[in-house]
Amino acid sequence: MRTRRVLVTGATGFVGAVVARRLLERGHDVRALVRADYRRWRLQDLSGTIGVHVADFLDSAGLAALFSELRPEWVVHLAAYGGYETQRNVSACVRTNVEATVRLIDVASAHGVRRFINTGSSSEYGIKDHAPHEDEPVEPNSLYAVTKSAGTAYARHIGRTGALHTTTLRLYSVYGPFEEPTRLVPTMIVFGLAGTYPPLVQPTTARDFVYVGDVATAYETALEADLSPGAVYNIGSGKQTTLQDVVDVSRATFSIKEAPSWGTMPQRLWDTTVWVANTSRTRAELGWTASTTFGEGFRRTAAWVSEPSERRLHYERSRMPPV
Repeated sequence: MRTRRVLVTGATGFVGAVVARRLLERGHDVRALVRADYRRWRLQDLSGTIGVHVADFLDSAGLAALFSELRPEWVVHLAAYGGYETQRNVSACVRTNVEATVRLIDVASAHGVRRFINTGSSSEYGIKDHAPHEDEPVEPNSLYAVTKSAGTAYARHIGRTGALHTTTLRLYSVYGPFEEPTRLVPTMIVFGLAGTYPPLVQPTTARDFVYVGDVATAYETALEADLSPGAVYNIGSGKQTTLQDVVDVSRATFSIKEAPSWGTMPQRLWDTTVWVANTSRTRAELGWTASTTFGEGFRRTAAWVSEPSERRLHYERSRMPPV
């Protein structure tokens, strides 16, 4: 495989940090495009191996100058805002998920980028009673979902015009090492290490959990595969996991004796009993299938959170309420 210069946005985030590491492992020249106030903890061990470039994603002239200097062959766009419950700034959501995506695509098109991988979200579909196919109408039911849908639509449009080879990967519920400490799986692990459970919504609440290592493989594959420009692919396990299933895995992993207290956390707008990826196109065209079961991925993540002790302490402190 030929090595490439790859520009990764969102490399300081959860999935971006893992994708950047995978590309580095493959010998690529990886450059992280970050904001001035970026969080450093996920990149601390990569000092000297990854180039870090501070940029304003809304500054077209600045982006053009940076692309002229770096001359990236591939761009992997993972920067996003609004996916976490605490991210409620409407302007930031629109700027990051729509305006920045448009500017990055336009600058990449003008500077000869060979592949642009955009990151979508399963939330674009909204609440469905089935596993949605990539071509069916989206029904986003949150600002985040609306803005992600807009970014996907633009990437798809530009790909189909031939101006830039774009591919969008619509991610389902990614979990694993480097995940934000406040998310469900890290929270279950921190509480499980203490022999208990966190507050829980109803046991029938469902998600399609996909391990971050498998997701990194999907990005690798999309960069190398012979795909139709503008294509969109669902990246999920194709298997639904309920909160009851998550609790059962946690109980077995940590030998928890107490019973879970269901309904001690209020249901959220996006909580549903059906949330699963239709992966038929992904298997047929991208040639990718998630290979890690939820139980295996949960245990790997628990081991990663637990060692070294400093990492476990970081996750535990992140779960502490403010004083």
